[in-house]
Amino acid sequence: MTTFLLPAALLQTIPQGVDYIRILPELILSVFGIVVMVLDPLVDEEKSQKLLGFIALGGAVAGLLATWYMAQSPGLAFSNMVKVDDFSVFFHFLVIGIAAVVILSSFEYMAVQRIRAGEYYALILFGVVGMALMSSAVELVLIFIALEISSISTYILTGFRRNEASSSESSLKYFLLGSFATAFFLYGVALMFGATGFTNIDLISQKLQAGPVQLLVYVAMALMFVGLGFKVAAAPFHIWTPDVYEGAPAPIVGFMSTAPKAAAFAVLLRVVFTINAPGRFWLLWVAAALSMTLGNVGALVQTNVKRLLAYSSIAHAGYLLMAFAMTSSEDSVAGISAAMFYTAAYAAMNVGAFAVVSHFGNAGERYVTLEDYEGLGRTSPLLAATLTIFLLSLIGIPMTGGFFAKFYVFSAAVKAHLIWLTLIGVINSAIGAYYYLRILVVMYMRESRKEVPVTPIPLGLGLALAVSVVATLYLGILPNRVLQFAQQSAQELLPQQLPPISANTAQTRLPAAIPQQ
Repeated sequence: MTTFLLPAALLQTIPQGVDYIRILPELILSVFGIVVMVLDPLVDEEKSQKLLGFIALGGAVAGLLATWYMAQSPGLAFSNMVKVDDFSVFFHFLVIGIAAVVILSSFEYMAVQRIRAGEYYALILFGVVGMALMSSAVELVLIFIALEISSISTYILTGFRRNEASSSESSLKYFLLGSFATAFFLYGVALMFGATGFTNIDLISQKLQAGPVQLLVYVAMALMFVGLGFKVAAAPFHIWTPDVYEGAPAPIVGFMSTAPKAAAFAVLLRVVFTINAPGRFWLLWVAAALSMTLGNVGALVQTNVKRLLAYSSIAHAGYLLMAFAMTSSEDSVAGISAAMFYTAAYAAMNVGAFAVVSHFGNAGERYVTLEDYEGLGRTSPLLAATLTIFLLSLIGIPMTGGFFAKFYVFSAAVKAHLIWLTLIGVINSAIGAYYYLRILVVMYMRESRKEVPVTPIPLGLGLALAVSVVATLYLGILPNRVLQFAQQSAQELLPQQLPPISANTAQTRLPAAIPQQ
């Protein structure tokens, strides 16, 4: 019997089985997306609406189960490009859960808008593959590839109302501006490699700890922030948001305002805190203050609910960025955990709010102005009550997730002595309360001046709203478990003091303190 022995170097290049476990959710989501695309032309158009939707929903549920299984095997994979830890598991659950809720809320929407369903559901799954990979990637080039996978899917989904000029316009704007933003991120990655010799986040952190920081590193960080700032709709990179949100399908707006943002914030957390990015304080301070102020002031004058929530999304990106301005290690743990909690709370309430908007808008999304919502408390008490819960959470009223999200961010900022930034945040919260309460006044205190048809809530949408309401109230009543998990994740995210980089490490581009797979 002949035995063939492979060289050790070659053996190291062959991925172990555990490597595939550490990207199992992405593999499963990709398989289900391919199945949906293959079945789409083979199924009758009317039957495809729900059949393909149920397959996509099954893929999202399978992805959640795969994430749980993946969490049992933490560690590095594929030559230390992917890292499975509590941090990545948190964002995997979050973005895949958002996708499941959006798919549920899309069953009725696709039928009412008469849009063919196949590629719609497949693109959601493919987009989530990129978003999930963004949260676990620790290699800047892989992060860029995952960012592109996520972006291309959302570019197409934005223009899915093909018969509406506003939808095509929003898709084109998003594509052109988004392409520039990802180019900025890529240039930042290239400059970071030029300054440090690495694209691995852990190695970059180790390099910056070891010696003086070059000017090129500051430029690289600024360019990467431009790319990620666009994705999270942070000022001054927010100009695209109102127009794109107004033209895109309402369920997709709920999707793209939460899942891609969560993934981009996950990358930003790794870049800012793991790399321990130099010079970040004033950059993030100014971006947070501008986002809160411009978002809330812009929302005050809106009469279109989708545009109003778009400006609200900019403001909430500002609140979240407050958590990034922490400098000391002790403050950083509080900042990271507060940012993670805020991301989860905002996802629950915003996906739910846009699910209501998608149902109420009816065919062609004709009913999306504040005037259309007049008297909704009488014509559809359940729908109005559901939207009320989400709006109260967006304000930050106690017993909702939005309250503790803002509380944790503001308290972390105060402990870090960011008094002026906290004051700006509190003032903006008061301004934001006005336009949210304005919607409540319209729904409950005004008589409808025109006939707006309100259809019964279908089962799929009802489940999506129920999940969003339960998540919003759970995070507002019992936040401790999620916060503790976020704090544990924050501890793992912060860089450890590593031994100096050896010549062998520099050659292989792998951390000396981390064994190769």
